[in-house]
Amino acid sequence: MKAGDGSAEAKRRAGEAAAAAVEDGMVVGLGTGSTAAAAIEAIGRAVAEGLDVRGIPTSAESATLARDHAIPLTTLAAVDGVDLAIDGADQVAGGDLVKGGGAAHTREKLIDAAADRFLVVVDDSKLADALDWPIPIAALRGAERVVAGRIRELGGEATLRPAERKDGPVVTDDGHLVIDADFGAIDDPARLACSLSAIPGVVEHGLFVDLADEIYVGTDDGVEVLSGDR
Repeated sequence: MKAGDGSAEAKRRAGEAAAAAVEDGMVVGLGTGSTAAAAIEAIGRAVAEGLDVRGIPTSAESATLARDHAIPLTTLAAVDGVDLAIDGADQVAGGDLVKGGGAAHTREKLIDAAADRFLVVVDDSKLADALDWPIPIAALRGAERVVAGRIRELGGEATLRPAERKDGPVVTDDGHLVIDADFGAIDDPARLACSLSAIPGVVEHGLFVDLADEIYVGTDDGVEVLSGDR
């Protein structure tokens, strides 16, 4: 099943359910995207009621939202560790994910992997039997042709992601270009993840393998919590 656009209510349910796992004194990774935004908003409401947490945003977007909700922010360099990360996904199959629809997957993977516990928040439209969503690749400027050629050698189709409201390509918060690599149904995500990481010029890719601890799936009726493979 292809990933789609779930309802706002399902996203809200998933985000708020995961936010309930945040405890006093925690350092929390703050994900990017509409479902992660629901979690950030819920954490902000808890902060207003006295919850003592520090957040590490995965993007400029999540940093702005956290500041709007008065969540104190910090960085990976300033803390001893991350207790919990809450982040969304473009597609989920088993415990593996495709992320990067918002072009924030480099920072997301860094923070989510650093967390003692990583909670994924999605609506039920993001569930699939096998990953087949195009994989976002963050590439160094000037390396896009080399990276695209290696993706084709691996059997994928490579498309430089265009910006929607300006001329030229999408540029990430860290100044990288984004190439969407379509491999169709992925039989072995772990093997493909290793192959993509080995391409010169690739900064990070959006395959998240064996990182999720729990997956909070929102529906219009409630939330189902699935176990990840971590």
